[in-house]
Amino acid sequence: MHIFFNMLAIVFAIVALITLLSYAIYWYESANLSPQLLEQRFAPRRLLLALRLLVSETLLLFVSVVLHPLGWIWPKEKPTVDGGKPPIILLHGLFHNRSCWWWLKWRLKRAGYRTIYSLHLSAWHDIEVLTELIAKKVDRLRLQAGVEQVILIGHSMGGILARNYIQRRGGAARVAHCIQLGTPNGGSKLAPFAVSPLARNLLPGSTFLAELNASKLPSDIPLTSIYSRHDNIVIPAASARLNGSREIELQGMGHMGLLYKKSAVAAVLKALEDSTA
Repeated sequence: MHIFFNMLAIVFAIVALITLLSYAIYWYESANLSPQLLEQRFAPRRLLLALRLLVSETLLLFVSVVLHPLGWIWPKEKPTVDGGKPPIILLHGLFHNRSCWWWLKWRLKRAGYRTIYSLHLSAWHDIEVLTELIAKKVDRLRLQAGVEQVILIGHSMGGILARNYIQRRGGAARVAHCIQLGTPNGGSKLAPFAVSPLARNLLPGSTFLAELNASKLPSDIPLTSIYSRHDNIVIPAASARLNGSREIELQGMGHMGLLYKKSAVAAVLKALEDSTA
C-alpha cells in the first residue's frame, strides 16, 4: 500500500509539472501576442485566476491519468434506440482513452441521452486509419440501431478526426451534428512536444491541417466549436476557432476542464438541445 501511494505521489508530481510548464508556454505566447498583459500580471485577480487554473487543471488531469487503465477494460456498449434521438459517439483526444469521458457521459445520461458510445483511438496510428475506424463504427451503429445519422462529440484530436470524417471521407450525410471541445483546428504550438507521430498533423501550418481547412464545411450539418480562452494545450487559444461553425468561447478552465467543468457541460447539452429541437 505504501508503494501504491508513493506511485500516486510521483504521478501527481509529474502531472503538476506538465500543467505548470504548459501554462508557462501559454503565458509566454499570450504576453507576446498582447504585451499589455504584462502590466497586470501581478494584479490579485490575475494571480488568483492563475492559481485556480493550475490547481484545477492539475487535479482534473491527475484524475484522468489515474482512471486511464479503466479505458482498457471498458465494458462492451450495446446498441439501443433512444426515442428518436441520434446516437452519440465520443471521440477522445491524443494520449487519452474512453475513460476520460466518464463525467460527461454520466451527465449526458442524466439529461436523457441513453445511446452513447465511445471509441479507443490509438495515438500510434495514422490519422486516416483512425478516421476509417470511426467510419466503420458509424456504419455499424446506424445498422444496429436502425438510424440514419449519429452525433459526433470530439475532444481535442477527436474533433479533428470528426472533421476529417465529415469533410474528407464522405461522412457528412451520416452525421446530424458535430461538437468540438478544445479542438486545435489551426494547430497547437505544443504539438512538437508530443512523442506521437500523429501529433505532426497538429503542427500549425501542417500539410494535413492546410488541406482540411481548405475543404468546405458541409452547410447542412450543425457544427459547434466549444473552446476556452485559457486552454493550456491548444496554444494559442484562437486556434480552436473554426470559421463556419457556431463558436462558444468559455474561460476559467484549461484543456481537461472542457470535459468536466459545469459551463462546458452546459454548453454541450445546449448544443445538443438546439440540434435535436
